[in-house]
Amino acid sequence: MPLIASGHRKERLVRALLIGAGVLTCGVFGLAWVVDRFGQREGAVAADALVVLGARVLPGGAPSGALRARTEHAVALYRRGVAPRLIFSGGVGTNPPSEARVMFQLATQLGVPAEACVLEEGSHSTDDNARLTSGLLRELGARRVVVVSDPYHLLRARNYFRLYGHEVATSPALETERNLDMMDRIYWTVREAVALLVHPRVLLARAPAPPAG
Repeated sequence: MPLIASGHRKERLVRALLIGAGVLTCGVFGLAWVVDRFGQREGAVAADALVVLGARVLPGGAPSGALRARTEHAVALYRRGVAPRLIFSGGVGTNPPSEARVMFQLATQLGVPAEACVLEEGSHSTDDNARLTSGLLRELGARRVVVVSDPYHLLRARNYFRLYGHEVATSPALETERNLDMMDRIYWTVREAVALLVHPRVLLARAPAPPAG
């Protein structure tokens, strides 16, 4: 009898583990679909500032493809009059200078006035991007922002900025390798879904209440 009972317990444990794995897998891929659909949509609206999130800087200080695509897309939005100011957010990674500095250099080469740009050069994560940029936005009196990044990154980025009290719209830089290459797109989207699931506070972030009056 003890051996039979032990066998039943092991069978129930295996069944529970399989069910749990199935639920988790469905949850990850279901959320990945939401992340992808959200990121592909253009959501830019009139705002106080465009916030451009950094990406890798190549040896010698050249912008990576993602960094260039994000900057060029943000410049196009600026030229359309979406916002009067650009905030470039990104610290120093493997290769100097900072991601923000490289974006600034590229934007000014494309004709954006230097005085329309603000640099945040201390961040090394999406949470840092939102937290450190939030201080700059408060100094500027800016509440509504449009965040620019790769599509896969936008849902999590939006929610981090919501946590710091901002009204957030998003605008995807679609011409990046991680979006154009299907295998890269799947990998990074699933990775984002996992990151959101393990940080439920970010996943469940809600838009801030409108100011009184």
